[in-house]
Amino acid sequence: MKHRSLVNRKQEEIMDKQYDVLVIGPISLDENIDYLGHVHKEVGGAVVASGYAAAGSGVATAIFCKMNPDEVDFQARFAQADADLYWARSSNTCSIRNQYFTADKEKRRCTSMGVCDRFRFEEFASIKTRVYHFAGLVYGDFDDSLLIEAAKHGKVGLDVQCMLRHVEPDKQMTFYDWPEKIKCLPYVDYLKTDAAEAEILTGQTDRAQAARMLHEWGAKEVMITHNTEVLIYDGTKIYTCPIKARNLSGRTGRGDTAFAGYIAERQRADVRQALRYCTALVSLKMETPGPFCGNRQDVEAYLDAFYANATDK
Repeated sequence: MKHRSLVNRKQEEIMDKQYDVLVIGPISLDENIDYLGHVHKEVGGAVVASGYAAAGSGVATAIFCKMNPDEVDFQARFAQADADLYWARSSNTCSIRNQYFTADKEKRRCTSMGVCDRFRFEEFASIKTRVYHFAGLVYGDFDDSLLIEAAKHGKVGLDVQCMLRHVEPDKQMTFYDWPEKIKCLPYVDYLKTDAAEAEILTGQTDRAQAARMLHEWGAKEVMITHNTEVLIYDGTKIYTCPIKARNLSGRTGRGDTAFAGYIAERQRADVRQALRYCTALVSLKMETPGPFCGNRQDVEAYLDAFYANATDK
């Protein structure tokens, strides 16, 4: 794995590379407090969980992250990922405190303790990729012009969390509708929300109906995650597959892992197969804390063990 700033990396090294997926997002210094009050600090962020999941799925993966390198050892965080790592300096490192109120981690309060500088397309324009997977954390990480420009060069995958989650003046993080959604969704090939985010975007509590609305507004393939299943709508059919995790010790990063696995598998498989793969991947990942550090063979073994007779539809 290579760890160099694009500023210092030789141009010919970059130009010779062709990736399947480029995962883009801020590193976050996370402080997670469980419902019993136990505190766990780690170097995280959607880019970590997504980057490991994509690389572990066997596609050619690059990761582009931003942080203040004086504040975090980001190279060590990605040391086990089979991906090329690119980075740029931010004046501040993103930092989030997550306080969970239930054992299943479905209810939480998020507090911002630092925000990363906005991403610009020119920072990673020289990296050639088939898919730009935007794995942000808060509103302002990416803007509409970035998504539109990326769509000129490849497919766009977007986890909508970073378009809904705002940092308030008191540093609490609150979810609001995405003002630019009608403008931007036609540029998105793969869109991921969870059930709560889908309701904010569409006003619908029915996940299938919410997915249909998001597709009507322009997103080509819509993923909605829930603690019981993963749902995909491609404009033709609603597909669902059940989550079969035997414990929730690795719940953090669930959505990021599922989305990255789906995007990776879609580069070589149809919607149904990609859904089965990513649901098995996230089920396996949820059984162990931290990002997915296994490989494709591990996921295939999990599929054979737990999904041979799954009632996905």
